[in-house]
Amino acid sequence: MEEFIVIMRLDILTKEAQPSPEQMQVYMQRYHDWVGGIAAQDKFVGGTGLSKEGKVLKFNDVMTDGPYAETKESIAGFITIRAKDLEEAVSLAKGCPILKGEGNTVEVRQIVTRHNNP
Repeated sequence: MEEFIVIMRLDILTKEAQPSPEQMQVYMQRYHDWVGGIAAQDKFVGGTGLSKEGKVLKFNDVMTDGPYAETKESIAGFITIRAKDLEEAVSLAKGCPILKGEGNTVEVRQIVTRHNNP
């Protein structure tokens, strides 16, 4: 089994895009159910959400507020999963409830380790 990171991006800034507390409760339950399904298959490694605040460091000591200074789409969080290959990891990621929101994205990438790095 290989490890993959599932990166969840959505608009965490625009006021109109933010769910009500009631909607957030429903969304979080869907998210926990999805992660629970992955964990039940013994394929969940870990993960967490990220805060809205941050800084982006760039070349020549340039620092900006962010990480979303130029875009509304931000990384809201990530999980790490185990899968036999990218195809299986994508199949697991397709169930992410974040994908039900317009403009939201989920990125799946293999984590490179010494044993899988040519």
